[in-house]
Amino acid sequence: MRKTVVFLAFALALVGMTASVSQADEGMWPLFSLDQLNFDSLAARGLKLKAADIYNPNGTGLWAAVVSLGGGTGSFVSPNGLIITNHHVAFGAIQSQSTAENNYIDKGFLARTAADEIPAIGYNAWVCKSFEDVTKKVLGSVKSNATDLERYKAIEKATKEIIAKAEKGKDVKCRVAAFDEGRQYILITFLKIQDVRIVAVPPQGIGNYGGEIDNWMWPRHTGDYSFLRAYVAPDGKCSEYSKENVPYKSAIYLPVSAAPLKEGDFSMTLGYPGGTSRFETSFGIDEALNFTYPRSVATRKALIDIMEKASAENPEWNVRLSSRITGLANYLKNFEAMITGLAKGHVLDKKLQLEQQMTDALKQNPALQAKYGQVLPELKALYEKHSKTRQKDEVLGWLGQSSRFFGWSNQLYRWSLQKAKKDLDREPEFMERNVPSIRRGLKEAQVNLVPEVDKRLFTYVLHLAMALPADQRIVPLDKLVGDTTKVGTGKAIETLVDRLYSNTKLGTLDDRMKMFDMSNKDLLAQNDAFIGLAASMYDDLEARRQQGKEFDGAHRRLSPQLIAAFRELKLGPAYPDANGTMRLTYGSIKGYSPADASHFDCFTTLTGVVEKETGQEPFNSPPALLAVANGHDFGPYLDPHLNDVPVNFLNDNDTTGGSSGSPVLNGKGELTGLCFDGNYEGLAADYEFDERVARTINVDSRYILFTLDKVMGAKELIGEMTVRR
Repeated sequence: MRKTVVFLAFALALVGMTASVSQADEGMWPLFSLDQLNFDSLAARGLKLKAADIYNPNGTGLWAAVVSLGGGTGSFVSPNGLIITNHHVAFGAIQSQSTAENNYIDKGFLARTAADEIPAIGYNAWVCKSFEDVTKKVLGSVKSNATDLERYKAIEKATKEIIAKAEKGKDVKCRVAAFDEGRQYILITFLKIQDVRIVAVPPQGIGNYGGEIDNWMWPRHTGDYSFLRAYVAPDGKCSEYSKENVPYKSAIYLPVSAAPLKEGDFSMTLGYPGGTSRFETSFGIDEALNFTYPRSVATRKALIDIMEKASAENPEWNVRLSSRITGLANYLKNFEAMITGLAKGHVLDKKLQLEQQMTDALKQNPALQAKYGQVLPELKALYEKHSKTRQKDEVLGWLGQSSRFFGWSNQLYRWSLQKAKKDLDREPEFMERNVPSIRRGLKEAQVNLVPEVDKRLFTYVLHLAMALPADQRIVPLDKLVGDTTKVGTGKAIETLVDRLYSNTKLGTLDDRMKMFDMSNKDLLAQNDAFIGLAASMYDDLEARRQQGKEFDGAHRRLSPQLIAAFRELKLGPAYPDANGTMRLTYGSIKGYSPADASHFDCFTTLTGVVEKETGQEPFNSPPALLAVANGHDFGPYLDPHLNDVPVNFLNDNDTTGGSSGSPVLNGKGELTGLCFDGNYEGLAADYEFDERVARTINVDSRYILFTLDKVMGAKELIGEMTVRR
């Protein structure tokens, strides 16, 4: 599904480029803002539900069936904790349980009984329970004369205190989410279900048919679905995996529709879109187009190439690395599409024009000029300051992303310092509420660890570090690499890397977990090479973190003012950018015209699957599917309009990364499919929604049922769901 980059991890709020949500089915609406929608108009289009049927604060409504899976969305489809989501959302779970000899990725997985279900390693299911506006509590802690860094710290402190109070004595996890970049703060309470198990995953030839060739493209023919199950302790409390745990009882779950669909039908989506940048300034868009995306594309290509070559050397490495390769490739193609879409749509020019329009309008109103006139100039200065270190910042980020060893060493070293502080004085990620998750992550990471490949990836990023300009050097690394004039940069890096990996115990699970429990003094006494590296680079990494906080503090001061200015000038949309919280989007099943003299229909079919078939990955369907297709054994899944089995369909619902796995619902609230992708031509909708080409690609619920029934023989699973025809 679509992903978005939030520069420096902070989205800058400026008005979107559409004048009114009535012009298109644009907008990802927070559930507590549904009163802004015209439900009479939606009823005329096919919605049979009232706002309270979708979201009711008492815990009823469709929203109660939707869960976050951390980077993707799922939904309950039975009262016994059965969750449906995308194949690619659950891919990490099935990959972690696979080996070269028993490869569930290729052959799929089906648990016919509860006893056959296996742990989804690393997965949690977040069940939202409530929303509470805490804006006054958060912003009331900020002094009027606070610096940007002081502002950030005051907001962080207030947020930690609010969460600690909300969680105290309760079996819940909470988050304070910023809306409109800090204009509003909402406390969101979740059940964090930690025991998640794999129930059913189709073979790769169904769940990822077309692979990276078809990724983000239409027409698409992918059965991108999987089933998980949420478990809790016998007393109903959330706990880690245990044989004694029982399925979570979900009071609200979605019926699955097997009824015909057609173009023009009403369609809505509930899910957890990760982030959009429609309020981004020209400064942020310029950085994206001319720095962030191009450089990320180049680095991802190089890292993927290293891992693909390694995968060809060793069948077990091939399994262990597959999830990382898929993740990098997904972003890679997305970023390439962003570059194309932003340029083709002249998004930067449009943003510059819009900002000039705002500037001119403010000049005509002295009161508004005094109130908002300084905002854009201050933001421009902020980006100019940031650009002076952005190459170094980028490489520091990639060092941790490329090497598990380097990432662990930094985490363990920081934890050894943080644990000595009072809980509320620690960085949020190291507070006691998060310690069990850190332990779990350190343990579960062993499953996919390939030290030799980790070494190759780290070597590549060290070469990037050595190529930094003189004014952005990472001095501790320069000292460790040493004088390269005699042996050359490549040999010097090779020597350093060999020494680091030969003198560390981080790759051994028991040793890594022992280090987690050590004091800073005892940790350093181990003389572990990577821990020593982390200690030497702490100041550089801490300076980067502090600069990020100052940057964010400035945004939380300036961005709400920009949003207020544009709304006062009646130039901007009412909905806030996506921020990883649950949203409602709506639209219609709809095709599109990607270019002159061409048009794409809104449905693909089983016939198209067979037409693409080559017998070679990624167009290699399971023999059972081809046999059913050739025998025309379609049963009740034949669509009367298409005279075929539907596979995927398009709608113009507004979605982005994180929406993957979101239930697509008809006007009665029945599940008609799962959102799993965006179309290549519409990916720039993260910045500018263009109703002419922006589409979401969904797997049809009838194809899910068809393949479960006719290919996997999962009649028990179908019987567990409520299927409406």
